[in-house]
Amino acid sequence: MFLHHVQLSMGSGKETLARSFYVGALGLTEVPKPPSLQQRGGCWFRAFEGEQVVAEVHLGVDQNFVPSGKAHPAFLVKNIATLEAMARRIESGGHELSWVERHSFEGYQRFHCRDPFGNRIEILARDLNNN
Repeated sequence: MFLHHVQLSMGSGKETLARSFYVGALGLTEVPKPPSLQQRGGCWFRAFEGEQVVAEVHLGVDQNFVPSGKAHPAFLVKNIATLEAMARRIESGGHELSWVERHSFEGYQRFHCRDPFGNRIEILARDLNNN
């Protein structure tokens, strides 16, 4: 079994904000939604390793959207330097970010942030010095 995508929600007409975070801060690539789903609004993003899709996030429109306090996707990056560079990019975009749990998951370093809609996102990297 493989995970195909993660669905997160946002309010109507917020696609530009989604792009600023998921493309600008996280470095994902926006991909077109299938024509049969375009009228629903929202947008889709992918991460690639070469030609292979390694992560996919779908942002769907929910008119009564309220972000979850705890539920979240977690994205694994290649190393601690990449983790720290991504944190700087996210913070420089004015997005909420916390290192409070940086060393709370054995074998990893991580931070949590919030997208413009309040969705919680975890970014982590293997900590080869702390297995």
